[in-house]
Amino acid sequence: MVKAVVGANWGDEGKGKITDMLAKEADIIVRFQGGANAGHTIINDYGKFALHTLPSGVFYGHTTSVIGNGVALNIPALIQELASVVDRGVPRPNILVSDRAQIVMPYHILFDAYEEERLGGKSFGSTKSGIAPFYSDKYAKIGFQVNELFEEAALKEKLLRVCEMKNVLLEHLYHKPLLDASELFDVMCGYREMIAPYVCDTSLYLDKAIKEGRDILLEGQLGTLKDPDHGIYPMVTSSSTLAAFGAIGAGIPPYEVKKVITVCKAYSSAVGAGAFVSEIFGEEADELRRRGGDGGEFGATTGRPRRMGWFDCVASKYGCRLQGTTDVAFTVLDVLGYLDEIPVCVGYEIDGEVTTDFPTTGKLEAAKPVLKKLPGWKADISGIREYGKLPENCRRYVEFVEGQIGYPITMVSNGPGRDDIIYR
Repeated sequence: MVKAVVGANWGDEGKGKITDMLAKEADIIVRFQGGANAGHTIINDYGKFALHTLPSGVFYGHTTSVIGNGVALNIPALIQELASVVDRGVPRPNILVSDRAQIVMPYHILFDAYEEERLGGKSFGSTKSGIAPFYSDKYAKIGFQVNELFEEAALKEKLLRVCEMKNVLLEHLYHKPLLDASELFDVMCGYREMIAPYVCDTSLYLDKAIKEGRDILLEGQLGTLKDPDHGIYPMVTSSSTLAAFGAIGAGIPPYEVKKVITVCKAYSSAVGAGAFVSEIFGEEADELRRRGGDGGEFGATTGRPRRMGWFDCVASKYGCRLQGTTDVAFTVLDVLGYLDEIPVCVGYEIDGEVTTDFPTTGKLEAAKPVLKKLPGWKADISGIREYGKLPENCRRYVEFVEGQIGYPITMVSNGPGRDDIIYR
């Protein structure tokens, strides 16, 4: 069976932990979009890890980790990440990389930084990992697929063409040093040596695995609200964060995705700019940030303090709907145990009218949160493994949220470890 693990909101929902947990029963884990621009934090028997490109199932010896064709592949970053995991005592994972995956080029990272610098105060808050320039080139059809590394003459010719085009921008728009095609060719030859042992037709591999009845997990990066079509455009990422894209980014038929596990936090957090209706500030936000996640709410890739907010039923209902949710995994519930009462955003007031439907970005900027306060449970719930043993107000909180979003919460996470989970 194929299952997808995706985010309902701005990313940072705790997908890494849920994937790591579900990977125990899986044979294959596939990353299907995004690049090394966001991270998944995972805590298990080997320690605490921030993964960026590797799928969150690499800690199990029985699994195969696939980097799908939809991923923005930064080859040196992947190889370095693989080495860092193995150096910490994790058995060397089985890795396969799609021969159709596209490569993040060194100049993508430069252009990302140059453009943010040029935009100044109007920048997108990019992680400067080269993601937007990478996907721009992919759709402008001047990107490089992994298989092109093995065709030397064609690669040389294409590099000359692309450098000619990029150098116009470097000279006249950014006033930065120009690219040298022969230097880039040498870099690409180095990339080829690094990645060669892992390259195969992963779509064909997955087709065979599906026919053999193997269990496959698709792992997404970020969440619905960062999707370029359905998110808070333009403050979005550059690849689709939806489970539907999982089929495309892995190279399998859409009807094979039987389960969509959408991860929601018990409160809200976001890294980067963009509309965030239930956002809180000051001491209230600092307190939640300090207590949140494991060691506080800071981006796994950037280390930036995350923006904090109360649970947003409007955004989460929308996020779950677009993901095609079959199951909701509700994470970091234990963090809220310090509060006397817990505000929840149940609607948006826009121009004097209240809506529970998620609007487009312009309207979102004008929205004010409609908050409902629920009684807190004032207890430490970590260590509890049965839903019925949670404090009554804690169960009420879960059931209230479930009623508002309209999708079943079947997993409740109450701690950072892979075993800190309650099944409902």
